[in-house]
Amino acid sequence: MPQLNNTVDLTTGSLWDNIWHMTWPMLLVMFFNFLVGIADIYVAGFIGPEIQAIVGFVGELYFFIIIVANAISIGTVAIVSRAVGAHKFKDALSAAKQSLFFGSICAFMLTLAGLLLRNHIIDIAGFSSSTRQIALDFFVIFVFALAPNYIVIISNAIFRAGGEVRLTLLAMFIVSMINIALNFLLVFGLFSFEGFGYRGIALSTAAAMSAGMLICFFLFRRSRWKDIFSGSWVITSDLVKRIYMLSWPAALIYISWNSGNIFLYNILSRLEEESITAMASLTNGLRIEAIIYLPVFALNMAASVLTGQNLGAEAPERAEKLGWKISLSGVVFVSLIALPIFIWAGTISAPIAKNEMVLSETVRYLRITMLSEPFMAISVILGGCLMGAGDTKGAMFVILATLWVIRLPLAYILSVVFGYGAVGVWLAMITSMFFQGIAMTYRFKNGYWKTLRP
Repeated sequence: MPQLNNTVDLTTGSLWDNIWHMTWPMLLVMFFNFLVGIADIYVAGFIGPEIQAIVGFVGELYFFIIIVANAISIGTVAIVSRAVGAHKFKDALSAAKQSLFFGSICAFMLTLAGLLLRNHIIDIAGFSSSTRQIALDFFVIFVFALAPNYIVIISNAIFRAGGEVRLTLLAMFIVSMINIALNFLLVFGLFSFEGFGYRGIALSTAAAMSAGMLICFFLFRRSRWKDIFSGSWVITSDLVKRIYMLSWPAALIYISWNSGNIFLYNILSRLEEESITAMASLTNGLRIEAIIYLPVFALNMAASVLTGQNLGAEAPERAEKLGWKISLSGVVFVSLIALPIFIWAGTISAPIAKNEMVLSETVRYLRITMLSEPFMAISVILGGCLMGAGDTKGAMFVILATLWVIRLPLAYILSVVFGYGAVGVWLAMITSMFFQGIAMTYRFKNGYWKTLRP
């Protein structure tokens, strides 16, 4: 087969052309991820609201465990994109190779830790004895998929950093189609095959990620990264230090955000009779909200690479213009999506919220949270610019402050202390996002990120 060549110089030419080149494949990737998330919840809805709540909670736990991979991928993008923008491909290849190896070692260690601590981790949610075993089954299966998932995440970060987003698109399209197809097959079975019930949801993810790992290896061999597996596998202390300095703030963001969501589930679990309905509604709402979140994170990833490559090419003013253009276009795009979700929240929620009470609360969740989506968009996209520039600490300070000082305390006070129930949590979520959007805009505008050398 011929070599796959999807490289484009992102440091010259039209700003809008560069934005479009990086964005449209990532939008499709995020759309495929959204379909996988919806398929998980849709299938779980046929089994019961308890399974939907568990899928949501264990999903948050799993994202918590892959935080290290996401953090390493941010450091990888910042370092590799700078080298690519400066036309130093040997340095980019060396950094990519070491990042992949370092991530694999971390995945192996976390797999062992996850298996040893599985009971303690699941106990965080406070599930009843009947649902606890289901959550534990989900978690153990996900842990065995950890190493392939790490490799897929870091491999896609390498493709993105080089501007080869079509390789990411190809890999994730195949992974998503496998995941969705297996969701139905492994849960419900086919012909004489009876399926595995709720375990099939987790098994489909594990199988899809294993296939994704092999696909990424194939794409490396057919792209300009073909030498990534050649030579010795040695990790230099200098690169590990650089990745660490860039990654630990990003890891803390992921840890805080995902633990914050777990705390929200914990707060909702205190609402007695309302708890299961509220937790299932949060799970459904987050999956539907991914219609907006995932495109915004696509723009976040595009912004990160564009900023890194242009700073590597010594073009900070061009990087700033790209940041403002992509963030403002993201705000407009998100607003256009949020309006119909607000209007037709019931129709949109009905396919996955089978229970009448869950449907009603999911609709209320969506109509409240849609009000904050423009602020979410500008925060996430400008945060991507900061991370691509290496200002991971700046993004960390903004997100941690609004999460732990505003969102979580306010959620507890409104829902439990003042007795507003689930709606108190939803109001706390949009209040914190409003302040987060303003603070992230200020951090980007002050221009400190232009002076960093990751």
